[in-house]
Amino acid sequence: MIMKKGSADKETPFNPVPPFSGAGESEPERSAPFEEELESSQEMDRYKAEIAELEAEVSSQKLQLDKYRDELLRRAAEFENFRKQKERETVMAGSRVLENLIREFLPMLDDVKRVLQNLPAGDEQSAEAKPYIEGVELLKRNLDLWLAEKGVKEIESMGKKLDVMFHEAISLIEHPEAEPDTIVDEYQTGYLLGDKVIRHAKVIVAK
Repeated sequence: MIMKKGSADKETPFNPVPPFSGAGESEPERSAPFEEELESSQEMDRYKAEIAELEAEVSSQKLQLDKYRDELLRRAAEFENFRKQKERETVMAGSRVLENLIREFLPMLDDVKRVLQNLPAGDEQSAEAKPYIEGVELLKRNLDLWLAEKGVKEIESMGKKLDVMFHEAISLIEHPEAEPDTIVDEYQTGYLLGDKVIRHAKVIVAK
């Protein structure tokens, strides 16, 4: 029996690459870096969340600090205003007390001045009267010194034009040598305490 050459004589070709059987052993090696990257991404997200939370806390604390600072500044300003107000009230109260004291004191000064204005001339003064006269003069000097130390000064009147801010005219007279509204005599001296009139000068004015 003679055999025909055909498929039986054909040899199966050699394939050095083994067939892929589905899930090979190299698949886990490729998924490991992915899992590590996923874990790293999740950890980064946690860090970001924590940072955002800390930033929010810092911002909240800053707002609270600004609030406390503004409150402190407001309280300090209120205290400073209160302190200045009390100082002004104290100064005003002291000024009122001093002003009232001087007002009560001025009539006595007027009496001392009248005594000195009505003294007899020097050659007419008796030896017995001179010590008393010198005592009154000394009293007048001490009173003037005390008033000056308190900021009190006399209002100038003689020869000045009448100024109702400082003078009170009690009489008008004919005076050929004076211009109208000129003060020609002073009945009672006026006084200033600082820049405030505590008593107007009572004067006689030329018509």
